[in-house]
Amino acid sequence: MICLATLAILAPVISPWDPNRPDIKKILDAPSKAHPLGTDQLGRDVLSRMLYGARVSLAVGFVSVGIATLIGIALGAAAGYHGGTIDAMVMRLVDLMLVFPRLFLLLAVLAFLTPSIWTIMAVIGLTGWMGVTRLVRAEFLSLKEREFVVWSQNVGATGFRVIWRHILPNALAPVLVAMTLGIPAAILLESALSFLGLGVQPPHATWGNILNEGKEVIELAWWLSVYPGIAILLTVLSYNLLGEGIRDALDPRLRQSVGRFGAPGR
Repeated sequence: MICLATLAILAPVISPWDPNRPDIKKILDAPSKAHPLGTDQLGRDVLSRMLYGARVSLAVGFVSVGIATLIGIALGAAAGYHGGTIDAMVMRLVDLMLVFPRLFLLLAVLAFLTPSIWTIMAVIGLTGWMGVTRLVRAEFLSLKEREFVVWSQNVGATGFRVIWRHILPNALAPVLVAMTLGIPAAILLESALSFLGLGVQPPHATWGNILNEGKEVIELAWWLSVYPGIAILLTVLSYNLLGEGIRDALDPRLRQSVGRFGAPGR
């Protein structure tokens, strides 16, 4: 994961070719020393395009998950802390959003918008906050009955201060796990939309639109489908493993069980 982020950040420095420069003499060249991952239908270097595509894919993942997390924390905190009518309204909104499959909802929204990097980030973020909202609400429902929260309320602390200083810091562990697992989901969504032609548009390179271009010549240029697919696979797998590791590290019940089974003589 760190390696991927480093490659994406240093793409302008380490890319051997301009990712958007065509070369009619190198159309669909197989992987070689000059072009380690081959070239596409316009003679553009696939390695360079994949390095720049990593920047787009990771940016979409981080920004869209950031948007979804902010919305989820705000709504989940309001629902869990205040309860009553606010809780009912927020949860009905969550239920309404969950009725529609996310990919179809994205396709419906993008049908009325001009696809761009920022549009994709915003749309994925605005349709992915429901899980975070439920997590934050559940944590707030549990934490607001704790002694330190009740004491803060009794000494006159405002609701905003109680939420911001006392409850929210203790409710962020599952949110961090959800964010880490949400990044690969957002990358997969962006790749799927770009593969369908509704994501980031050419000449911007993303792994999804490289796959989209490769499907037309898969029998002649296998590298246009194989290498972006491997990049997506490794990225999603690494973030999923990171999320699982963070969850195990932050869950005291899992730590206790590991210590119990790993103790000598057990």
